[in-house]
Amino acid sequence: MDNKGLKVLLHASTWFAPFLVPFVLYLVVDDHEVKKLSVQAVLFQLVMSVLLFISFLLIFIIIGIPLVIIFAIMAFVVPIIGIIKAINGEAFNYPIVGSWIK
Repeated sequence: MDNKGLKVLLHASTWFAPFLVPFVLYLVVDDHEVKKLSVQAVLFQLVMSVLLFISFLLIFIIIGIPLVIIFAIMAFVVPIIGIIKAINGEAFNYPIVGSWIK
């Protein structure tokens, strides 16, 4: 069974329900690859949230500004790459957290 639509929804949910959609898909869908991507998506959102929070705290020191810019761009671009890969039927693992889930 091809789950391109679910994978696209999962990656796109980062902009409207970054924790709810992956959690629901994890509970409802039986496909192992969608479950793996759901866990990765939630972990990626958590890690990016922590990194952005730390970067905002470090803004008072000059190094925080580039980190905020880099992590904000990463949080926006990575789901787009996931959507493109899902549409093309290619495998995708989120950076940073992709290797945590087997």
